[in-house]
Amino acid sequence: MIRTPHPPTVLVLRALGLGDLLAAVPALRGIRRGFPGHRIVLAQPAGLTGLALETGASDDVFPAEAPGRAVPALTHWTGPPPDVAIDLHGNGPESRDALAALRPRRLLAHACPDAPPWRAQAHERDRWCGFLGAYGIPADPLDLRLPPPATPSPAPGAVLVHPGAASGSRRWPAERFAAVVRCLRAAGHRVVLTGGPGEEALVRSVAERGGAHARDVLAGGLPLAELSALVAEASLVLCGDTGLAHLAYAHATRSVTLFGPVPPRLWGPPPSPGHLALWKPGPPGDPHGRTPDARLLRIGSGEAAAACLTLLRQHHERTRAVGRPAVAHVD
Repeated sequence: MIRTPHPPTVLVLRALGLGDLLAAVPALRGIRRGFPGHRIVLAQPAGLTGLALETGASDDVFPAEAPGRAVPALTHWTGPPPDVAIDLHGNGPESRDALAALRPRRLLAHACPDAPPWRAQAHERDRWCGFLGAYGIPADPLDLRLPPPATPSPAPGAVLVHPGAASGSRRWPAERFAAVVRCLRAAGHRVVLTGGPGEEALVRSVAERGGAHARDVLAGGLPLAELSALVAEASLVLCGDTGLAHLAYAHATRSVTLFGPVPPRLWGPPPSPGHLALWKPGPPGDPHGRTPDARLLRIGSGEAAAACLTLLRQHHERTRAVGRPAVAHVD
């Protein structure tokens, strides 16, 4: 009996959150194309496994996560040393050393002596694609689309409002979200509200102040597959600078994203008339701070509502002009 040898492995470290995974999709697809005969394994939180596999950029997920944005231990790796290890987690020695401890044949990391310089002012997608390009691995920063979800949406065609955020500095005031919800509902749009675990009270407060129906409150953290379908089939997404915004970009769903401590040139949407990033210039803030950023607070509810209604109106005018039903994707 002839045994088929296992293909060599590329282990990629990106053990961060939803938005971080989606912002790394262009780089991951570059790696996939650059190592066609290799098994691509992504070290990341287990809860993102389904989405990581849907990108087509990885063959398997190695569960790895740590509190905050810390570097997780990789000591539970049981396979042979990776043929190639790639650090997409950060630019410090901690992530480099976690991969180096596995004794890969080749290690690509910003903290290695021969690495390209860290581009602190580059967009996240551009930064990592440029990093790979320095090693002769081409990657397209705009290659970020996800395939349509197989899971049905619980509210197709609705406007999706997500008031939560992982940090207080990126959380727009609840009363302003509620004012936008009232405006959208008055214009005849169905509005559905979502929130992650621990954000139930926030979402209910926005829904009650905004006059939303109880059936349109989906708080507590939807399963990721259902959340992805909800975003993909929404008519528009309104949220802060969160992972949900990146999910809207990945599905080309119209979006209005509210930026505060971090400017959209670093983490914002790809160029498209269907994505609007609202931001007020100023010195950079703390993206992990506890209180709302001063730049974020300069965005008024009227400005956000007008941006949402403009995108929705433009979409309906285009679809009516060509005589076809409205869909939830950017044309």
